[in-house]
Amino acid sequence: MSAPARGEDVARRQEGTASAPVLAVDRLGVSFAGAGRRIAVVEDLTFSVRRGETLAIVGESGCGKSVTALALTRLLPRTARIDGHVAFEGQDLAALPEKRMRAVRGNRLAIIFQDPMAALNPVMTIGAQLAEAIRAHEAVDAKAARARAEELLELVRIPQARHRLDEYPHRLSGGMRQRVVIAMALASNPSLLIADEPTTALDVTIQAQILALLKRLQEELGMALVLITHDLGVVAENADRVLVMYAGRQVEQQEVTGLFDRPLHPYTRRLMQARPHFTPGAAGERGRLQEIPGIVPAPGSGQGGCAFHARCDIATDVCRAARPLLLPFGAQASAACHQLRGDGVHLTGALP
Repeated sequence: MSAPARGEDVARRQEGTASAPVLAVDRLGVSFAGAGRRIAVVEDLTFSVRRGETLAIVGESGCGKSVTALALTRLLPRTARIDGHVAFEGQDLAALPEKRMRAVRGNRLAIIFQDPMAALNPVMTIGAQLAEAIRAHEAVDAKAARARAEELLELVRIPQARHRLDEYPHRLSGGMRQRVVIAMALASNPSLLIADEPTTALDVTIQAQILALLKRLQEELGMALVLITHDLGVVAENADRVLVMYAGRQVEQQEVTGLFDRPLHPYTRRLMQARPHFTPGAAGERGRLQEIPGIVPAPGSGQGGCAFHARCDIATDVCRAARPLLLPFGAQASAACHQLRGDGVHLTGALP
């Protein structure tokens, strides 16, 4: 990636108002056909992401995070129905014919997944796969594509980049393969990168390196980043804002400092209590984890009211009977909980 081209692209992205979001999602819903009815997997999801900003989407497995990512990129199977409005750089993605959507996906809008081996072809060299991604979006010859592939590997800090072009994926470590996947996603200078659990399969040292790389690339290229994860440590270090999902619904959204200082929803508080921590004053001693009892309800289970009520220690009859509205709490936070007063204090007191 040549410096002048990258610099021009970043400068172009920074033109216009700073308030214009790259991605604006309004009441996104995803459902699948099954047993004579449609089963909702994601409901009424609303958020936006601005240039240079990182939005983390968090929640347990089964909360709808990955389905949300696939819905944004229109990679869901034909049995899925997507409702609501998704605007990317001012375009309504739902209204685009598939041919135009393919031009957006992988070009201005890119996605990386947690398993790099699933994203890489085991019988093609790294260079061939990068060149293929480059030539899918740029009218360049094979020689220019290979040169650009080498620049991309250097951009993601892969040593001996020229030599690595002729390697096959199985010859690289997990961290190296994930860097290659990131390089492929960056081949067309995307405005938005969606990273779905990008470090789950990596050890903590390599995980930190990959996250630091994403952060540096985001700053250099002016990208917006949607980071999907279940790891609150990753959220604390990398996110600007956080959206908490539970059973396909949005239960809280806050700036990252506010979320960790004062989580509003009982589910968010339980997630905080369940994360690993160290006991103050006891060098190296881990504190006891407080697991969340029960499991996330399956889509279409017919559970009414607040989806979290069966696992919540402060639920009342209204929680079981009626779905709570997502309401603002101050200028930067929102939550959906019947037990919250207007000032964000729980009516029944603090959670245990």
